Amino acid sequence: MSATATTATVATTTTTAAAPSVHRRALITWLAVYPTITLVLGLLGPATAHLPLPLRTLILTGFVVPTVAYGLIPLLTKANAAFSRR
Repeated sequence: MSATATTATVATTTTTAAAPSVHRRALITWLAVYPTITLVLGLLGPATAHLPLPLRTLILTGFVVPTVAYGLIPLLTKANAAFSRR
């Protein structure tokens, strides 16, 4: 044996659920995006109807993207994981 110290690598195992398939992720995304866009268009559509389309789209996405990305997708992903464990 040599005089140099050896470093032991400690393997840690964590139990994580497998990522959903690409098809399941697409479904989760659609389930989050479609109702959110429908709701925001229903609420803001009349108030923004006079604005140019690019500005209406900017306003719409300003509400939809954060709501979906930070709220609905994580929620639906957790629900999917719970459903998949059954």
